[in-house]
Amino acid sequence: MSRTKKKEGAVRGKTTNRIINILLVLGCLTILFPLYMTVIIAFKKPSEMTNDVAGALAFPQKWSFENFAEAMRVTDFWHSLGNSLLITGVTVVLCILIHSLAGYLIGRKMKQRKIFKISYYYIVSGMFVPFAVLMMPLVKETAQLGIANRFGVIVLYVVFFMPMNVLLYSGYLNNIPMALEEAACVDGAGVWQTYWKIIFPNMKPMHATVAVLTAMSTWNDVMTPLVIMSGTDQNTLPLAQLNFQTQFGTNYNLAFASYLLALLPILIFYIICQKQIINGVVNGAVK
Repeated sequence: MSRTKKKEGAVRGKTTNRIINILLVLGCLTILFPLYMTVIIAFKKPSEMTNDVAGALAFPQKWSFENFAEAMRVTDFWHSLGNSLLITGVTVVLCILIHSLAGYLIGRKMKQRKIFKISYYYIVSGMFVPFAVLMMPLVKETAQLGIANRFGVIVLYVVFFMPMNVLLYSGYLNNIPMALEEAACVDGAGVWQTYWKIIFPNMKPMHATVAVLTAMSTWNDVMTPLVIMSGTDQNTLPLAQLNFQTQFGTNYNLAFASYLLALLPILIFYIICQKQIINGVVNGAVK
């Protein structure tokens, strides 16, 4: 019986591995195929665009960077890139500073005082409120306050990302023992010294995770800058790329070239921080 069970277990293991391998291959194709289409269309001329499948999948007759140069001109690339970098960079820094502090306070106090537990659930519940519900009131409020600009967009991002970030930070605190804070207290360190010199550096993996998640969401967002900064010259890259879509069609060659240009900065940022991301997400998910 034991040999039979071992054989059945081995067969099941091989079947499971085959299914996993098939799913991994399908997953890779799902990601790589759109990327492949984006690259070849970005290098093609409009005259090479055909409706047949073979023509659409074929390589460009001549690899040229003309589409990239034209896309940069149409989108005012450097100006739009500067706005996107400014909004994304300031948002990431503020989110790390403010949300980590809020997560630390709530995470350490929610088991001691009920008010902090209520605050935690109240903040986290913000993840379930869709932006469409808040869109029109926010447009009205930002206009009345005179912050319908980059500053207003940054403030909104800091508020929008607070629920998820507080959830991650408060969960990650379970991996930082209270003994460190108690030892610092014995040595005469105050609350602020304990936080900035001990807790904040120990949350480095979660800082990287929050930075990447926040940066990617901010960098690719279209709706918030569109409704808040509409009518101004402070276009972000996603807003500038709307120029390729008109009432009568879309210039896919220029659009895809612009998408690749916009992809590079956030891709480089992700590669730099990737070592910290998995560790931060796994540990921060444990509550």
